[in-house]
Amino acid sequence: MSTLTIDALDETGSFSAYVARPEGTPRAAIIVIQEIFGVNDGIRQKCEDFAQEGYLAIAPDLFWRLEPGIELDADVPEQFQQALDLFGKFDQDKGIADIESTIQVARAELGGGKVGAVGFCLGGRLAYMTAARTDIDASVAYYAVGIDGLLDEKHAIAKPLMLHIPVADHFVPPEVQAKMHEGLDGHPKVTLFDYPGEDHGFAAELGKRRSEEAAQLADKRTAEFFAANLG
Repeated sequence: MSTLTIDALDETGSFSAYVARPEGTPRAAIIVIQEIFGVNDGIRQKCEDFAQEGYLAIAPDLFWRLEPGIELDADVPEQFQQALDLFGKFDQDKGIADIESTIQVARAELGGGKVGAVGFCLGGRLAYMTAARTDIDASVAYYAVGIDGLLDEKHAIAKPLMLHIPVADHFVPPEVQAKMHEGLDGHPKVTLFDYPGEDHGFAAELGKRRSEEAAQLADKRTAEFFAANLG
């Protein structure tokens, strides 16, 4: 298992990141942004999949200030509750700063070149924030939460952003999805895809939440998006 140690921008410490490297020279880098369950087996598998596609993939441990190295299972009720508690305590602005430092490390590893981000759940929200607040080259958000509260940042999105929206997401009700479409459908850099009948977590690599056909469709769209925007 390959890891990196990354210094926090505010110099309060450092955190680990899981790294998957492709064979040969990477075509670009992708920051894989965790769910509320930490950098677990599913997130590591996402990294390995991107490495197979030729990308340097890095998943920073964004919960390091709360519980470094924590890994939780969405299918275990007690661990799901623990994950929700961590989400409630998590400082999202510091999370974006940690993603920013990860972007810098990725660019240094590449010797320049493009860096993308992909996030899931909380990570989807952070991917949207990354698109609005950093110089990331392309971002993808799966089942992002609370985007209706971030629409005032949409004008800062200058690079391509794709959102995968499960229509039956029990964490993102229909009125929030409607606000997402109302606010973002006309944005020249943003693409939204709806997945009717699908629930939160449908593209998880592992566990009961995965919905195979929809997951494959979303991942195909993501692969094509990164190929077009990262090279």
